[in-house]
Amino acid sequence: DYTHKYAEDPPHKEMGPAARLWKVYNDEASKFDSDMVDDWKDGLDMLLVFAALFSAVLTTFVVETSQALSPDYAEVTASLMVELIAVTRASASGAGVDSVPAALLTPLSDFAPRPVDIAVNAFWFTSLSLSLSTALIAIVAKQWIHQYTMIPSGSPRDRARIRQARLQALGKWHVPAIIGLLPTVMHVSLGVFFAGLVVFLHDL
Repeated sequence: DYTHKYAEDPPHKEMGPAARLWKVYNDEASKFDSDMVDDWKDGLDMLLVFAALFSAVLTTFVVETSQALSPDYAEVTASLMVELIAVTRASASGAGVDSVPAALLTPLSDFAPRPVDIAVNAFWFTSLSLSLSTALIAIVAKQWIHQYTMIPSGSPRDRARIRQARLQALGKWHVPAIIGLLPTVMHVSLGVFFAGLVVFLHDL
């Protein structure tokens, strides 16, 4: 009961800087903000942990599969070594060097990644980008929340006005919608990853 918690305002001071109205508003706003922000913080903390672990695992896959997008110079070296050994044997036996078949792979050989490798990497790089974007936006959102919950100095009326301005700014920048959208983006990232995994396993 705020009528007992706060003394009645003097006459003609009902809207003054320290009026009971502003104190009641600040108390109610604090309760509302606490419930809202606590839900956001819990969700963002879990999302950050999951996004970090998922990105770390996904990076391992990407590092391995991205090698298929460029020539494997170890195979090129092995192919040239086979040709060199064959030339050496042909020379030692007196056979013509022209009879030795040329290496299948050379540094000048045309290279084109397989379509399946392109598809897998496209899926997984997209998934990784979405996961990292989710983590980045979650960190920024936590900074927004920290700024929103900072208690300003000044009279009760000043604090009420600052709090209301911050609340309107959250709505203007669609912060609640952005925070609510982050789990969906993470789900999309998981779905894209599993799509790439299906393509990868099908090619084995």
